[in-house]
Amino acid sequence: MLHRPSPGPLATGPTQPARRRWLRSAAALPLVTAASGAPAPAAAQKTSAHIVIAGSGLGGIAVANRLSKMLDGAKITIIDRKEEHNYQPGYTLVATGVWPIGKVREHNAEFHPAGAEWIKDMVTEFDPASNTVVTAGGQRVRYDFLVVATGVHLDFAQIEGMDVAAIGSNGLASVYPSPQAAQATWNAMQAFTAKGGQALMTLPATPLKCAGAPLKMTFMLRDRLHQAGTLGASRVQFMSALGNVFGVPAVNDNVLARWKALDIGVEFSHKLTGVDIGARRAMFATPEGEKVERPYDFLHVVPPMRAPDPVKNSDLAWKEGPFAAGGWLEVDKSTLQHRRYPNVFGIGDINGTPRGKTAATVKKSAPIVAHNLVQVIAQQKPDVDFDGYTSCPMITREGSAMLIEFDYEGRLQPSLPMIDPLQDSFLAWLMKYRMLKPAYMAVLKGRV
Repeated sequence: MLHRPSPGPLATGPTQPARRRWLRSAAALPLVTAASGAPAPAAAQKTSAHIVIAGSGLGGIAVANRLSKMLDGAKITIIDRKEEHNYQPGYTLVATGVWPIGKVREHNAEFHPAGAEWIKDMVTEFDPASNTVVTAGGQRVRYDFLVVATGVHLDFAQIEGMDVAAIGSNGLASVYPSPQAAQATWNAMQAFTAKGGQALMTLPATPLKCAGAPLKMTFMLRDRLHQAGTLGASRVQFMSALGNVFGVPAVNDNVLARWKALDIGVEFSHKLTGVDIGARRAMFATPEGEKVERPYDFLHVVPPMRAPDPVKNSDLAWKEGPFAAGGWLEVDKSTLQHRRYPNVFGIGDINGTPRGKTAATVKKSAPIVAHNLVQVIAQQKPDVDFDGYTSCPMITREGSAMLIEFDYEGRLQPSLPMIDPLQDSFLAWLMKYRMLKPAYMAVLKGRV
């Protein structure tokens, strides 16, 4: 249930008349504003090509739906064991008590394009030299073209003592693993805010999907403490393994200024390395080798992230450079075509690119991947470039958010003139709360 937004430092929520005006203007807004730059589809291209799509998250299904309309006669095979489709951008809303868990759970079968083959298994091996993938069940599937859409691996194993099954108990929280973990996180947040105490919010040093989620959780925890009347008995501390809290400098500085006004502490270069769940103690390491132990009443764990093993251990992964350690897919950041295997493309979180592990990234890049792949099928060169667009509706409190959009270079790219990307507003909150899931569903179905 949507609660009344709470007042507080830097709160800039609109009055009720202003909200009504914004609601009327919002109704006229397109649900998704970032144009892909891909040409409008022409008549479907005839081909007998077999396209394998490894993964059925937003990226995999969006590309499958687009290709099914752009190609006549192609065989499209989707390989993924998952039958449930999760709206992951909604996890932070579930984890902070804004949405019920049911709003982030759908069924994959409802979104696959008609005629696509669905192999309910997981790819365990990529062999691009022989144009083959191998599934967990031992099935070898040959392809003419491959789209890698496997997402990321949440590497909780790097945190000694961490137990995902314990999320929700003893103050342990993490919004990332699943809808169930998000719901359990809300349970832990409720128990914590009822009494207050010491909260530790963490950030690893690896690339992240939805890099704004740890910040949203911090803002919302503080807001829930305020609403519960226990803020005065509490301390919220953000522990970053990096030298910042967000990779876009203007956003980083804005958030840090807000947190200073909200009395949210920040410690940099503190990497979460272990947790004693029963004793409620967290262990951190600094670049100087110092070991730091901190007690907590609430701990939000953001795991290090990397490519799943089948990609990381294959010849598709980067072999050198900044993306090699994580085993990310070696794609050209502009065309999203593999740099060494031209019949392979990447979509979504798996790509080893400077930025772009959000649903908004998929919205803009899915049409480009589909177009460039069709170009390659037609023995032409990819001719549309992706600029790295991503978007983060940064919740600052219940009822208010910033709509932050940026590109590979970290340049702000606001698409709605009535929204200042560094100013929180009810309209940005409304987009996150009500408008972005319908937009996501349209992307999933290949409609935008």
